[in-house]
Amino acid sequence: MSRSTYIELVEQNYLKKDIPVFRIGDTVRVNTRIVEGDKERLQAFAGTVVARKGAGLSETFTLYRNAYGSCMDRVFLLHSPRIASIEVVRPGKVRRAKLYYLQGKSGKKAKVREQYVAGEGAPAAVESTPKE
Repeated sequence: MSRSTYIELVEQNYLKKDIPVFRIGDTVRVNTRIVEGDKERLQAFAGTVVARKGAGLSETFTLYRNAYGSCMDRVFLLHSPRIASIEVVRPGKVRRAKLYYLQGKSGKKAKVREQYVAGEGAPAAVESTPKE
């Protein structure tokens, strides 16, 4: 099933341009705008990206967090105007497209390995040159 080209043209006006690249398994901090009466404040929610679904304006991502003994999932619309910013706290290395198996786990069982990126505090791979 492909999306209509007319719908995609209309949606392009509402898509955000400043979204960072993040994948499943990354630990992400999302700052959302909360409106209380006539005041507006930012609230941060940090967690592991468990899933990404959809495309275009209706794309969503799910964050999972285990804090103080309670586990919670929260689904965010990627292009929502309520999202102030998204920042990748720690890249993760996983081999699954969805990490629903993390739900209900705690401690080491809920741990996602960190992916080390060359150039960001980690030593770059040394290329071996053939000796003459």
